[in-house]
Amino acid sequence: MSLEFSKKLAAHETPIPGVVLYDLPVHGDNRGWFKENWQREKMVALGLPDFRPVQNNISFNEKAGTTRGIHAEPWDKFISVATGRIFGAWVDLREGPSYGAVFTAELDPSQAIFIPRGVGNAFQTLEDNTAYTYLVNDHWSADAQGQYTFLNLADETAAVRWPIPLDQAELSDKDKAHPRLADVAPMPAKKILVVGADGQLGKALRAQYDGDPSVEFAARAEFDLTSADSFRNRNWKNYAAIVNAAAYTAVDAAETADGRAAAWAINVSAVANLARTAIEHNLTLVHVSSDYVFDGKQASHDEDEALSPLGVYGQTKAAGDAVVSVVPRHYIVRTSWVIGEGNNFVRTMASLSRRDIEPSVVNDQIGRLSFTEDIAAGIQHLLESGAAYGTYNLSNEGGPQSWAEIAADVYELSGKPRAAVTGVSTEEYFREKAAAPRPRNSVLNLDKIRKSGFEPRPAREALETYLGMTAE
Repeated sequence: MSLEFSKKLAAHETPIPGVVLYDLPVHGDNRGWFKENWQREKMVALGLPDFRPVQNNISFNEKAGTTRGIHAEPWDKFISVATGRIFGAWVDLREGPSYGAVFTAELDPSQAIFIPRGVGNAFQTLEDNTAYTYLVNDHWSADAQGQYTFLNLADETAAVRWPIPLDQAELSDKDKAHPRLADVAPMPAKKILVVGADGQLGKALRAQYDGDPSVEFAARAEFDLTSADSFRNRNWKNYAAIVNAAAYTAVDAAETADGRAAAWAINVSAVANLARTAIEHNLTLVHVSSDYVFDGKQASHDEDEALSPLGVYGQTKAAGDAVVSVVPRHYIVRTSWVIGEGNNFVRTMASLSRRDIEPSVVNDQIGRLSFTEDIAAGIQHLLESGAAYGTYNLSNEGGPQSWAEIAADVYELSGKPRAAVTGVSTEEYFREKAAAPRPRNSVLNLDKIRKSGFEPRPAREALETYLGMTAE
């Protein structure tokens, strides 16, 4: 069979999600032919995942009719033919709605196919002296054998139409003994690891992903971000993403000697450990940031504004953002005035209203509340939607308010008069108190998260729901 020379590099989707067939340009003359079998820059631009291959394997098959598979390994593969011609068959053996989907195609040296982790791969040679190449993104090891998933080549459900009947083909005894589809244990999806899962955001993420076995939660007792053992004693090949819900948030205490050290340990050094792990294992890292990375002098803060923190807490959050920004696959989710399950401003105001206390509340700091339920939903959206990596502002929607106005809303929704709340300046409120400097304007521009397809819930609606759920 003669090759078609000078095809354009092109991608073709298949019925199996993530399996993409590629036409490869082959250049030939009287001497033979040459091709770029793997060209990262061009192929990534065409949409091929930058799967960072680490090993290249070649299967040489002396005779036509040699048949191998159906094997699903716990890594991605980029497959092509070096010489000869094959009939390839691929079966989705991953957990999920496409389980059991089948795609077949004949491949010669002018084609290649990307096979994601968990998709079963098989081929039958159609010519003598056929060489089949695999470019893979993990090192083969005997330890990985227990993570393989296999399907019988003759499975009646997949019903692959082999050009050469299997009873006339060359098969191994192992391949003949593989189970039918009904008896195959599907390969589970890679996991998302949520660290800091005992905090306000961690609890909201638990609720957001309730019942999803692909999301694993680790409180500090299960995963200590400051301990090297936490990172060494985990098989990161089984994970796709880490969500960092841990942070040191004691803004005023961070100005003390002990607080400063603790803030840098959690918000910077531990984040550096997460970033290093994400880079080494090609994971997506989701990191939660804060309005405190800004000095509050802008009317509205967008994602590209230069960092200008005022106090130690803000400085550590800004440093953490800078660390995470070097991870190729990252989402920095910047929030403001976080409210969730635990001690927070709204709970405090609700408690004061029930006791008929008339508080003095700061009225010259402006921003929007960010409810953890909505932050968790936004994180899930970014991970599942394929949104471009980078920084996203995420608070609830609505007009900017001062803390005093929010307190008055809480009183009003609790059946108490708004006038029970007295507004005071930041200087007056913190007079004779040790306090960190705070940004006066914490309003985050939400255009980017909206353009990604996520619509933040109005803050007033979220506040009403929250007070209804937390009422005693």
